[in-house]
Amino acid sequence: MTDRIVPLSSRPAWKALQQRAESIRPQQLRELFKSDPTRGTRFNAEACGLFLDYSKNRITDETLKLLIDLAKQSGLREHTEAMFTGQKINTTENRAVLHVALRAPKSESIKVDGEDVVPEVHKVLDKMSAFADKIRSGAWLGYTDKPIKNIINIGIGGSDLGPVMAYEALRHYSQRDLTFRFVSNVDGTDFAEATRDLDPEETLFLVASKTFTTLETMTNAHSARTWTLAKLKQTEAIAKHFVALSTNTELVSKFGIDTDNMFGFWDWVGGRYSMDSAIGLSTMIAIGPNNFRAMLEGFHAMDVHFRTTPLEQNLPALLGLLTVWYTDFFDAQTVAILPYEQYLKRFPAYLQQLTMESNGKHVTLDGTPVETQTGPIYWGEPGTNGQHSFYQLIHQGTRLIPADFIGFYKALNPLGRHHDMLMANVFAQAEALAFGKTAEEVRAEGVPEPLVPHKVFEGNRPSNTLLAEKLTPHTLGSLIALYEHSVFTQGVIWSIDSFDQWGVELGKVLATKILGELESPTEPKLDHDTSTTNLINLYRSHK
Repeated sequence: MTDRIVPLSSRPAWKALQQRAESIRPQQLRELFKSDPTRGTRFNAEACGLFLDYSKNRITDETLKLLIDLAKQSGLREHTEAMFTGQKINTTENRAVLHVALRAPKSESIKVDGEDVVPEVHKVLDKMSAFADKIRSGAWLGYTDKPIKNIINIGIGGSDLGPVMAYEALRHYSQRDLTFRFVSNVDGTDFAEATRDLDPEETLFLVASKTFTTLETMTNAHSARTWTLAKLKQTEAIAKHFVALSTNTELVSKFGIDTDNMFGFWDWVGGRYSMDSAIGLSTMIAIGPNNFRAMLEGFHAMDVHFRTTPLEQNLPALLGLLTVWYTDFFDAQTVAILPYEQYLKRFPAYLQQLTMESNGKHVTLDGTPVETQTGPIYWGEPGTNGQHSFYQLIHQGTRLIPADFIGFYKALNPLGRHHDMLMANVFAQAEALAFGKTAEEVRAEGVPEPLVPHKVFEGNRPSNTLLAEKLTPHTLGSLIALYEHSVFTQGVIWSIDSFDQWGVELGKVLATKILGELESPTEPKLDHDTSTTNLINLYRSHK
């Protein structure tokens, strides 16, 4: 374990921020903008094709300075270098954290335990590229010599959320004569609906499990195997219709997959940080190796920006510090992610795992209880759909919900006035949240007095606006890396391990035990609490 952590409350900047929060809480964004005509053009930063306007936050120059001081006092720069140089910053698992190596160019050298990992990364990328080209060109034939037309990724967590998000985000660039589906839920409906209209002779499964033992993934993989053999009959067919994204050669071979078609990755790649590794094979097949490498270049550009840019203009650091500001000083429990781009419809769900699995921690690196709230809840939906769903609560509810708006200057599918209308809503919603509408302004519109309170918008609700030219593979890579490093920044401030996930273990262990009890042919002896015991008995009686 690590040395004892300096308590957050003992850091001078933290104490100063506590005082600053008390003085800034009653201030209104209306007044902050009125008193500083340059605010809207000063509180912004730009890098890697992304423009960040953070002027609509409840901060001043002094607040920003103190937040940056807090990052320095928390050792953000030192922790960043430790990550980029392969030190084992995942202390509870004694592992390096090197998703940044997955997108490093061949010319770089990043060592883990004295070994340069970059050549191995590119070896796997080259192998993925060759395989993707065979599928895309029709050169890869199934067992009955039919080209593959359907690709189904079987995974869960990071082995599903990343690939499905990236596929949806970059569908504009995908090869349209190929069908892509994603199966993750152990609920049989997920598999049944994914395969209902497909022909096994034309279907390839990508089984994504590092250990090849993940319960949900392997349950679905064995169902896929049964489904395939129901038509193709011969077990030799499996080698033509399955590949593995895994490191377990023995179990992959036992399943019937040719180990030449096994694509590996490493212990220093966490599941939620793995979409640009072999786990992204479905993405590469969909958009092609060149576009996939463009996405990696976007990741790497943001990596370099985060590592080298002063904190005052550092996009991930600024986003992370603002999240800490609202989580710990304004009791904000959630962050809304609001992409005004239909292709990014799965981006909020992807960020849920990235942020909440990373920073949902209750002890610091040295095992002592945290002093503050950590890990806000991330959620959201694409605009403008969300406006007709939950924006009411964001605008007039009693909870403070910081929001990130994401928009693009150009549409990938220009259609009449659609994009202008879409972007008008981005700017309008952020403006409305920040400045609201006073009772006097409502009355001036001739609204009857009994209705005035109902039409008042308090405003003073913070948001960031992120803009880019258009959604390209490069832009997506930069956007994902932006949030990866924002999460890291938050974790450093809170002195927590953002790269383990022990919280998922207990439920898995109990589920394995209960599964045996549900499937037992004889009455099992149960030693659960009375509620769980009753539920198990009810289920068994209705099976």
